[in-house]
Amino acid sequence: MSFHATHERSAPVTEDRGTLLDSLNEDLAGELQAVTMYLQYSALLHGAHRKELRDLFQAEIPDELRHAQLLADKISVWGGIPTTTARDVPKAANAQQMLRNILDAENQAVADYTERAQQADDAGEIGLKVDLENIIVDETKHRDEVDQILKGYSDHESGRA
Repeated sequence: MSFHATHERSAPVTEDRGTLLDSLNEDLAGELQAVTMYLQYSALLHGAHRKELRDLFQAEIPDELRHAQLLADKISVWGGIPTTTARDVPKAANAQQMLRNILDAENQAVADYTERAQQADDAGEIGLKVDLENIIVDETKHRDEVDQILKGYSDHESGRA
């Protein structure tokens, strides 16, 4: 689905910019998924590490909202319509599955934003490229933190806690 409908007063959307605009909207859907995922998962947590994981999940929400706002603003500046539809949140039966789902989403975000930064560079959108690289830094930190927590689950299951 194309999200780069233009307003009459907006600059024309070039083919490169139109492709980038559609991709930014896909990224926005991913950020909206992340907000919803962290919100839902923080509410559904049970067990011994509930408080720590709940605090971690809720601490990520402002970063994801900031990313979503940056994307929505750029989409709007270019005459597009920011999506309001999040990607589906994967179901999880326990905290470990929640963490695995989050790790998958963060890995996807890093890959998507790395590609998007290259697209922005190719389109001559250096400011956007820098913004996207800053998001990559945030998403990499989120990914690495979740990865470290999951390694603790694996260590505990194998008796190496």
